[in-house]
Amino acid sequence: MDKEGLRKRMKESPRLKRWLDWLIMNQRDARPRWYIRLLAPLYQSRGRGSKIYHSVRMDTPPYRRFSLGSRSVVESYCCINNAVGDVVIGEHTRIGLHNTIIGPVTIGSHVNLAQGITVTALNHNFNDLQRRIDEQGVSTRPVVIGDDVWIGANAVILPGVTIGSHAVVAAGAVVTKDVPAHTLVGGVPAKVIKNI
Repeated sequence: MDKEGLRKRMKESPRLKRWLDWLIMNQRDARPRWYIRLLAPLYQSRGRGSKIYHSVRMDTPPYRRFSLGSRSVVESYCCINNAVGDVVIGEHTRIGLHNTIIGPVTIGSHVNLAQGITVTALNHNFNDLQRRIDEQGVSTRPVVIGDDVWIGANAVILPGVTIGSHAVVAAGAVVTKDVPAHTLVGGVPAKVIKNI
């Protein structure tokens, strides 16, 4: 059975989905179980000459896609999580020290992320006042970062944001809306500072 057939079967059978989720994910730690992490090189896609440093926390279960392009690097102490959506990183891209990326996220080629950046497509639901927040599940809105983008240290990219090609996000910015191509944005919330 191919991956799409398995995904379809899981959607049709909540019981099967719960059992597979328990088998793959450590529910307390919210990460793949140790034996799944051992198999990661078999189901992750890594391009030629790419590197993921040993200290990176790879929360990448096999039922979602993780792809790292050729000559790309994920530096020390990052956390990559595709449990709720695919994470696809292009070629010649550098994910700097201590970044957190929570899918679904697509990052283009020749992108530079400085240190301490959070890129997240995930939000916790909280609108039902009759239930605890941890009972309400999560929602996702994909994040897309175009080619030839530079994101400064400690920036935060929130769900649903698209950053156009050859854009720059200033250090410490909180990006809540789309960033047009060829612009510099900064601030909290981020606003266009100038065209490049």
